[in-house]
Amino acid sequence: MTPAVKAAQKAKVSFELLEYQHDSANQAFGLEAVEKLNLPAEQVFKTLVTKLDNYKLVVAIVPVTGMLNLKALAKTCNGKKAVMADKSEVERSTGYVLGGVSPLGQKKALMTVLDSTAEQFDTIYVSGGKRGLEIQLSPQDLIKLTRGRTAAIASE
Repeated sequence: MTPAVKAAQKAKVSFELLEYQHDSANQAFGLEAVEKLNLPAEQVFKTLVTKLDNYKLVVAIVPVTGMLNLKALAKTCNGKKAVMADKSEVERSTGYVLGGVSPLGQKKALMTVLDSTAEQFDTIYVSGGKRGLEIQLSPQDLIKLTRGRTAAIASE
């Protein structure tokens, strides 16, 4: 059981786990989940860790079909510039490996922003904390568990 699953259980939110066999040659982790679990792509979200103004790590959760708009994220977080965090920083701060980074149960509580498109769905899917594991939950529960907020941070 991953820290993400434990966090959801501890908070007593409604969630469902979906597992699939991850292909180690596939680096498009979110799209692999869409394909293997036959999920609606617009409801599957990827968890990205960024660095704001060269020092503060921020979690951005955006649809797997889109891209993170770094300028919009920086503005949302009252910063000047956001860049993608280094792999080592991501793994050290979250406790997860790339491709299995969940917004839930991270080692360090980071500022979290969920793209506002998530609000149009009753449930969304995010990584369950390892490659090949997705957790389905409501966007509201995700925001509550991460102490996050929503904003328009994705672009096509």
